[in-house]
Amino acid sequence: MNRYDVSIFAFLVLVFLTSCNPKSEKQNSPDNEVMVNWDEMDNFHLIMAECFHPYKDSSNLEPAKRLASEMANRADAWAASTLPDVFENDDMKATLNTLKVSAAQFAELVKSGDDEAITMSLTKIHDIFHHIQEEWYHAKNEAHEEKHHD
Repeated sequence: MNRYDVSIFAFLVLVFLTSCNPKSEKQNSPDNEVMVNWDEMDNFHLIMAECFHPYKDSSNLEPAKRLASEMANRADAWAASTLPDVFENDDMKATLNTLKVSAAQFAELVKSGDDEAITMSLTKIHDIFHHIQEEWYHAKNEAHEEKHHD
């Protein structure tokens, strides 16, 4: 192989490697931040599932009562976290604050032993969470569709 062939081969390898790079500039841009994970939402989801599903599946409130303080802590951490750019707005901040306040009230309510009130409060928190989660998945789907239409 002569020097000219080596140069062409090196150029072709460089073009191939550049074109096969899975991370395009657009994927890494702040406009596409919605494509990343939202760890605080995932952390809250784990505790929400542990609290809500036993109640929903078999009317068992014990896990929710036992984990009420932890759920309030995770809601507080989520509300205090840096939001993805697509959700850096007053509406989402207010919704997360409502979740935080509701979870703190739930943690206090659990001490009362009033299962009917506990059930209503837990359901409210679950509904708020699902509203946020649906907004998140909707935004991710829109970003995904935009990416594939470009």
